[in-house]
Amino acid sequence: MGKTGDVRRLLPLLAGLLLLPLLWQFPSNSHADNEIARLNVLLVTIDTLRPDRLGCYGSSIVGTPNIDGLAAEGIVFSRAFAHAPMTLPSHANILLGSTPPFHGVHDNNNFVVRDEYSTLAEYLKEYGYATGAFVGAYPLDSRFGLDQGFDVYNDDYERSHRQKITTAERRAEEVVDQAIGWLKARSSPWFLWLHCYDPHDPYDPPEPYKSRFGKNPYDGEVAYVDGALGRLLGFMGESPASGRTLIIFTGDHGESLGQHEEETHGFTAYSSALWVPLIVSFPGSTAARVPQYVSHIDIFPTVCDILRLEKPASLQGRSLLPLIKGGRLPQKPVYFEALYPYYSRGWAPIRGFIGRKKFIDSPLPEVYDMDSDFDELRNLARTEKLDRYRAELERIIEALSSPGAARAEERLDRASLEKLRSLGYISSGPIAKKEEFGPEDDVKTLLPFNNRAVEAMELAKKGKTREGIEMLKKVIEEARTLDSAYYNLAVLYETQDRIPEALETLRSGMEAIPSSYELFFNYTGLSLKAGLFDEVIRAVKESGFPQAESDPELLNDLGVAYSRTGDLDKAIAIYNQALALDGKYPALYNNLGTAYLALASRKKDSRALGRSLESFKKAIDVDPQYPLPHNGLGMAYRQAGNLEAAIFCWEKALGLDPDFRPVLYNLGRAYMDRADFRRALSYFEKYRQKYAGSLGPEEKEGLDSLIKACEAKIGG
Repeated sequence: MGKTGDVRRLLPLLAGLLLLPLLWQFPSNSHADNEIARLNVLLVTIDTLRPDRLGCYGSSIVGTPNIDGLAAEGIVFSRAFAHAPMTLPSHANILLGSTPPFHGVHDNNNFVVRDEYSTLAEYLKEYGYATGAFVGAYPLDSRFGLDQGFDVYNDDYERSHRQKITTAERRAEEVVDQAIGWLKARSSPWFLWLHCYDPHDPYDPPEPYKSRFGKNPYDGEVAYVDGALGRLLGFMGESPASGRTLIIFTGDHGESLGQHEEETHGFTAYSSALWVPLIVSFPGSTAARVPQYVSHIDIFPTVCDILRLEKPASLQGRSLLPLIKGGRLPQKPVYFEALYPYYSRGWAPIRGFIGRKKFIDSPLPEVYDMDSDFDELRNLARTEKLDRYRAELERIIEALSSPGAARAEERLDRASLEKLRSLGYISSGPIAKKEEFGPEDDVKTLLPFNNRAVEAMELAKKGKTREGIEMLKKVIEEARTLDSAYYNLAVLYETQDRIPEALETLRSGMEAIPSSYELFFNYTGLSLKAGLFDEVIRAVKESGFPQAESDPELLNDLGVAYSRTGDLDKAIAIYNQALALDGKYPALYNNLGTAYLALASRKKDSRALGRSLESFKKAIDVDPQYPLPHNGLGMAYRQAGNLEAAIFCWEKALGLDPDFRPVLYNLGRAYMDRADFRRALSYFEKYRQKYAGSLGPEEKEGLDSLIKACEAKIGG
């Protein structure tokens, strides 16, 4: 660890030395009580933020003056923990005040927060608060249910045809700008939740941070986020909200950065992934440091106590107000889990608890003394009575659990499910998850192999594709249940146009790991690219994955398969169902427009033609830089008899993609119809120059005939 580790090991001592008595107490007169009750609430969550990158946590690595300034006026909790190292479950824990065994959200993408659970936003709305949320990335998209209770839930990150939905994000400064705009129109009281995603990988800070932190881009992203937050805190200081706002600052989880063989997060549950900053500041509070172990679920009840509101019965945390006032609370174990590998990859689950000692339950169990070994370098499991720890963990989970937790895996309401089943492609039963695990399934066993699978892709990026393929084959031999090795190998085969081998690799992976949705998704996507449309339909029909009912990308692929087999009505129904799940997906609108256009042509249906025009326009509204809907819109206008509008759309498409093959031909024909033969000839000649080598004999003969016709008209 070096100097950073030394600083972190000194923190408990420093925290004890810096713990100061607080001067703040509740005002006693009724007018002051009312003012406290009307405090605004600002919750700031920074994704993937390690406390040891913040000056207020003893670091000199980055320089975070704005966060440090907030800490200088507030209470810094030196030992705060997340309950899960993933974005969606961590924010569910914060906003619901309960743990995953209670609300059922254990991972990103695979779960939703159900309506029956009340968020902090819903609770504060009951007391007259305006509520706004501004989030930075897809894992917190409104579709996952955390929008409950917010008047405004701004997840308007840019949606591009070039980007997978799951990687959509936006910079902190954009999130801050939107939040400030909302605040300017607010009068007290309000609750604002602001989430910045930037420290999340891939690390790519903007300038000047990119140059300043060239060798450590993660640190650059932390510094950048601090700068962006400075604008928000500066605005707050100059606004009427100054001196009337409760501010809570935290991270959703940490980042391993190579510790315990984990480069990022999600796989393990060590301190590097679960330790988070927590700072609380409000009018009348005095700067202090609190060394006691606390957690995310303590935030909701703390807000209630500071605002003097009755706490909901569903809260599983406890108010930190006694600690803020200089007292102590009995130590309570902090439950945690790391279930992304279990739900998404079929690896052994990780659960545990943090007390004076930390217990990590897995096929290869671990016990650490947190006071003397916070970085978890010395596993004490061999010298401890593990049955006692397992019994304690079982008791903790039982106490935290609720009967409705399993419903978080249900994506759609009953009506939507019946509609999808009526389309004839959803299977009746779910994929069975493996429940018995051995050391070979332990994250610690599989993570090094996963790292080698990543290393193989890096080799391929450097032009060493053959070496990458051989490395992945060896990884699969040694770790048959490693899903990433299979789909990475399939990707490399695909880059070499070895499609049958890529498909066979994915099929082998699905046989070895039937619970891996990622393998299934890659298989159906590659089958679609290969033109195996009936196979896509068969695979989805026979799958038991819940995502088959709710993944817009999979539904989009399925719609394309039905469309290409001629079943346009079914394709249109599936596209519309997918758009009900994601109304900001440009490819869906484009494909829906294409299906309606084909239906209009087949049936001479003017209503279908109108819907085609409407769908292409929506695709362009979502992503103006997307060439396909511009071309489709041109085709629809051409079919509607509006040649000028068609030409305009095709010229726009060609401007976005100069190599857009169909557009060159379409423009040539359109200008011929307009008797502008010189322009028509220029497009036909460009078409021949670019694509003559790939034309069949009949296509080439037809193109030559068009060129001769234009030349004859020009010469005549």
